[in-house]
Amino acid sequence: MPDVGITAIVPDEWGGPWESRHQVLIRLAKYFNVVWVNPVGWWNEAWFGPRSDRFLSAKSQDLPCGFSVFEKSYYFPSFGKPWIDYASEYIRLAVARKTLRARGSRTHVLYVWRDSFFSAMDRGRYDVSCYHIDDEYTFSAVDLPIRPREENLIKRVDQVFISSPALMAKKGHLNAQTARIPNGVSIQEYITPKDEPEDMVDIPHPRIGYVGIIKRQLNIDVLLEIAKRHPEYSFVFVGPKRSDLRDDGAKWEKLESLSNAYFVGGKPVFELPAYTQHMDVCMLCYSINDYTKYIYPLKLHEYLAAGKPIVGAPLESLQEFPEYIHFAETADEWAAGIQQALSDSSQSREMVNARKNIAREHDWDVLVSRIAFKICENLGPDYVARLSKEEKKLG
Repeated sequence: MPDVGITAIVPDEWGGPWESRHQVLIRLAKYFNVVWVNPVGWWNEAWFGPRSDRFLSAKSQDLPCGFSVFEKSYYFPSFGKPWIDYASEYIRLAVARKTLRARGSRTHVLYVWRDSFFSAMDRGRYDVSCYHIDDEYTFSAVDLPIRPREENLIKRVDQVFISSPALMAKKGHLNAQTARIPNGVSIQEYITPKDEPEDMVDIPHPRIGYVGIIKRQLNIDVLLEIAKRHPEYSFVFVGPKRSDLRDDGAKWEKLESLSNAYFVGGKPVFELPAYTQHMDVCMLCYSINDYTKYIYPLKLHEYLAAGKPIVGAPLESLQEFPEYIHFAETADEWAAGIQQALSDSSQSREMVNARKNIAREHDWDVLVSRIAFKICENLGPDYVARLSKEEKKLG
């Protein structure tokens, strides 16, 4: 449906670790033209750093047809002055819409991924506006009331998408057009057997693994304790480290110094299934606080799709899958959970297939199809009929 174009306002530059917005927007390009608008940079970075003022198309970046990236702008950076930044943002979004019009899109959808971008609602005309909430954007370990600007944004947009049950309970009542879209998995990538990565070959089994961004929400106290107690297990961490680890830097350094802890670094998204498949047990070792109660771990269904037993903190979003997760909080509970996860019953072919089957229900292609239909419902019945017709053609 190339006559529909999406301008996506996102907090990340294209090319970093993949989050849910990468998975969603890259797949929406199957249905509509999509422009991913990189966050604006400060004037000194834009003018004196590497120059970047262009669109990246499928031809230059192996992106799917219909998907393009508007990089940080050399001409339209942020100056920290409201009236200048207003004009800069207005022009950037106008350029994005112009690009969509050049591709035949006469119907425009604004897709916002943070409440900090609420001002985009007033930077041009859009036929439909969407707000996707896949995290508690205060990022506070202490629960805070909904911020006025986010409440206003939720009420103003035509469609809201929310990932976790706790976020749905907190914010879902503010807009009648709110849909629960959990995080998912690229199912074929994770169920198709992959060769063992070279940097995993020499790591002894059993491997207790975490595949994802290494961040302060992980429970470093528990991780350090169980790794010290159980030298017979190899604790493997696959992912980049965030700078917010500095508060617990000494503890992470201590964990890295252990002979049974392996940090293999960040990997491209297409390599992650191989690492997950060659773990024996996968971890969701989060601290329990007023921030993590709202998260829906992106790696949950990736672990399940690989058929792996999971030991995880009792987050509200994980409580939907009690038969597939060994819940643990203390180091003793984690040790018991890992032992259970390594048992013959947990490693059985029956349980492996059960995990893969529940993951299939959370295939990103299925979830993004629901998002596309919601967008079309807001555009009108003709768009729904057209999309239904195209979906039937594709089977």
